[in-house]
Amino acid sequence: MKKLSLAVFNTQPPHLFFGGVERRIIETAKRLLNEVDVRVYCGTKAGFNKTALVNETFFVPCFSTDLLYPLDNWFFNKTISRMSDAIKADVYEAHTVSGYGFLKAAKKRNITKPFIQTIHGVLADEYIQASKRVFPTLRTKLSHFFMWHLSKIEKESAKNANLIVTVSKYSSEKIVELYNVDKTKIRIVPNGVDLQKFKPFEGCEKVKHRIKVNNKQCVLFVGRLVPRKGLHFLIEAAKHVVKERKDTMFVLVGDGPLKNHLISYSIEQGVSDNFVFLGDVHDDLLPTLYNCADVFVLPSIQEGQGIALLEAQATAKPVVAFNVSGINEVVLDQKTGLLVKPYSYELANAILHLLSKRSLREKMGHCGRKFVSENFSWDICAQRMFQVYCEASQHAQSKLTF
Repeated sequence: MKKLSLAVFNTQPPHLFFGGVERRIIETAKRLLNEVDVRVYCGTKAGFNKTALVNETFFVPCFSTDLLYPLDNWFFNKTISRMSDAIKADVYEAHTVSGYGFLKAAKKRNITKPFIQTIHGVLADEYIQASKRVFPTLRTKLSHFFMWHLSKIEKESAKNANLIVTVSKYSSEKIVELYNVDKTKIRIVPNGVDLQKFKPFEGCEKVKHRIKVNNKQCVLFVGRLVPRKGLHFLIEAAKHVVKERKDTMFVLVGDGPLKNHLISYSIEQGVSDNFVFLGDVHDDLLPTLYNCADVFVLPSIQEGQGIALLEAQATAKPVVAFNVSGINEVVLDQKTGLLVKPYSYELANAILHLLSKRSLREKMGHCGRKFVSENFSWDICAQRMFQVYCEASQHAQSKLTF
């Protein structure tokens, strides 16, 4: 039986970046090797300029510049629009706004192969939520402007795509509400987690010493340092936490445009000695860092789903997060973690509650591992995506046409 050919578009090279979108692309392709011939077209970032074969999947560089988002995204879309005749596949899939250039060119050239738009967190929703809680910096204001602009592009792509895939019921509802898209063309396929990689284990003492945790209690965050992650809430919460538990360490894994501002803010709040900013780390180190933590926290004000929440629970760590957007679909409040209202004092109280009760942390961690194992894995995600690819391909010559 002939394999289905799939072209995937993403501005960031997934084998060199380790965000949630990139992880989904890598893990799905890896699990569909026998059914789908995948080629990933991605931007020339982080020194990526030659076609690479990773886990039997080809990654093809398309000029994008190595500038900050969204300039790299704009150049990338210009490039793939010019390459539209040369990129052949049975099905095309774009993540976020990484494929609108190809989609426009395909319409002009009457390319009738189906196009799938995969939306993780709905950009229009992200813009609305971020605007409610303006973080007063010039960079943030500029970020909000670009978010508004990109949400318009995402809306247009969603309307023109043959099928839309998103990661949660919440995101599906927001796509219908904010993009005025027919819900019948939306498919919900949650992200997953590698359960063999992210699991509880002992022997993290050397890493704890390296990240300055040692025998202190550790609160861990993993993600991009961007406005929607709500990290100013965490810094404010830390001020309350250290008053009662002065040796608590807050370890932040990830990089982003707000890093210097967050460091300055931690100094302003008098908690800089309790914060460790690790920046980006290699993907292989992440499971160990999760295992170093006593509590995982994600103070996001908007999440389509949140892969880090899945990874933390798979590692049997209790989580604290705001009860917003799609988070309550992947965290069971009072069972695998604590979901609170989006205020710093609520966050602080939840963190203190878990830090003070080891037995509760262990109980929630056990429940979290079981919950994720039964409902979220990359195997489940890959098979559901394969069904979507087959559906799109089978209907390419009927109602699912450009």
